[in-house]
Amino acid sequence: MLDLLPDPMREPTVLAIPFFLALLVLEWCAAWKLEERATDAEDTVPAVERRPAVGAYDKRDARASISMGLVSIVTSAVWKLAGLVVYTAIFAYLAPWQLPIGSWYVWVIGFVAVDVLYYWNHRISHRVRLVWATHQAHHSSEYFNFATALRQKWNISAALVMWLPLPFLGIPPAVVFASYGVNLVYQFWIHTEHIDRMWRLIEFVFNTPSHHRVHHGSDPEYLDRNYAGVFILWDRMFGSFRAEAHRPHYGLTTPVGTYNIWTLQTHEYVSIVGDVRAAEGWRAKLGYIFGPPGWSPTTGDASSAPDGVSSSR
Repeated sequence: MLDLLPDPMREPTVLAIPFFLALLVLEWCAAWKLEERATDAEDTVPAVERRPAVGAYDKRDARASISMGLVSIVTSAVWKLAGLVVYTAIFAYLAPWQLPIGSWYVWVIGFVAVDVLYYWNHRISHRVRLVWATHQAHHSSEYFNFATALRQKWNISAALVMWLPLPFLGIPPAVVFASYGVNLVYQFWIHTEHIDRMWRLIEFVFNTPSHHRVHHGSDPEYLDRNYAGVFILWDRMFGSFRAEAHRPHYGLTTPVGTYNIWTLQTHEYVSIVGDVRAAEGWRAKLGYIFGPPGWSPTTGDASSAPDGVSSSR
């Protein structure tokens, strides 16, 4: 059946769109029903203490997330086309050997390799401001639901650079891109508050909604934790794991305050340019670009700064 589709439409994330939409509608309906039940209870809570209900949706926020997801399909296709050209050349002319695409073990190796590199790319995305500028849009929602999963970045160049070793090691480019697509499809379902903790073995090995809620939390104890794509084992191995202890506050530490998808995607680049122009000396200029988000000549690593890890984290 897949042979009937043009090549660009065989991307796993595109094929999964009906699945995404079905779960999104289901969760939205559940959130609407739960919100009705919570209305009376909310009236007893002081306004300053109110937060979005568990699994809640906001129409403007969800519209922005879905719009960013639709645009990302196009921008990612362009980036992947460029990456495919480079990867194919590396695989054909520079790889010391070429693993057979028809062998099952090649797909297992490719999937695990893509996932561990996803972990490191994701970790770098939170620790290098220039790369954070591409990723922060995904964290900009103060809601955590299936619509948030679609709030994707438009620039995947950092990931393409991170995967470069794979074609050098003889992993076919098609395996790399298909594995990444499956990786993203997996991550859709972990963007929900309607699933609590799962069986202990699953929680130990795999990334789950509980683990990923921590990753999206802006609470100081949750910042820069749980970078995993599929296997949470990488966080356990490399010291970035944090278990969910309480319901997180979602979003950036300094909210952007807009639903304009262009601003949500680009505001951190604008901030970087402004900081670099105002900086004195090359050390400060480079620090604002390649230092951790929130870096400044006076505070250094902003992980201990009052505002958290980033001026917009």
